[in-house]
Amino acid sequence: MSVVICAYTVERWSQVCAAVSSVLQQDRPPEQVLLVIDHCAELERRSRETFAPDGVEVLANTGPAGLSGARNTGTSSAVGDVVAFLDDDAVALPGWLQAHAAQYSDPAVLGVGGRVTAHWVGRQPGWFPAEFGWVVGCSYVGQPTVIAPVRNPIGANMSFRRHVIERAGGFSAGLGRVGSSGEGCEETELAIRAAQLFRGGRIMHVPAAEVRHHVAPTRGTWSYFWRRCWAEGRSKARMSGMVDRLDALASERVYVRQVLTRSIGRNLAQALGGADTFALSRAGAITAGVVITSAGFAAGKVSGVRLAGAGGR
Repeated sequence: MSVVICAYTVERWSQVCAAVSSVLQQDRPPEQVLLVIDHCAELERRSRETFAPDGVEVLANTGPAGLSGARNTGTSSAVGDVVAFLDDDAVALPGWLQAHAAQYSDPAVLGVGGRVTAHWVGRQPGWFPAEFGWVVGCSYVGQPTVIAPVRNPIGANMSFRRHVIERAGGFSAGLGRVGSSGEGCEETELAIRAAQLFRGGRIMHVPAAEVRHHVAPTRGTWSYFWRRCWAEGRSKARMSGMVDRLDALASERVYVRQVLTRSIGRNLAQALGGADTFALSRAGAITAGVVITSAGFAAGKVSGVRLAGAGGR
């Protein structure tokens, strides 16, 4: 097991320290810990001074700026059969790495994702729907609560067999977060490509492989919510142009029909009953989230068509 943590700014220094410490303190020690710095010289210097004495390998991202390039840099230097990824603002709980490792006794397992518990700085806003935990990079209502196969893991807490990442060509540089942008879907696209390459292979969700994800107060605002939904829609549009569209959107369609529609109805019933003063706000947020994400997807598809047309000329 090699563990890759990607970081990009000194503003998260205390969180980076906590993330690295949580990995080094695992009951099952990793073979290797790689801290990849995404084009930030000051953070790279400070990280080498602080973490090198503990055996942490500090690397500069040799690819394009962004999370995909940083993860590919870490993977290229990994020696473990399995590469686990932890966000720089997340802390691995005890037993995290062992819970990932245990799944790989099954040769059909290509990758593993775990639970990402939101650690809100301050209070979680009452209007914020638990079904949209993915907006802040965390687990959400509708995910399995037991060990079960899933299409893709959450990027803050995932692992893949190293040869699977290599055979799939790594994370796509055309997707993923750059700095504090709201882009994403790079782990989804990789998981889909891996499943297409390794027929019969599985990605497993393991709740016991848990991390605690720092959620800053700025992420609990309506403006962040709608920007993240819009960015997710655009990311999904780009992803659907890279993999089969049915694979790209199948989980989302089922989620909207089976989870979100019920959640809206439940919150409206609670609002009418007067039992929860935020219920109506949550129903509105769910509805708005679906509409904004869909609009972002449509805008992304139109933008993609225009770019393709410009390239053709």
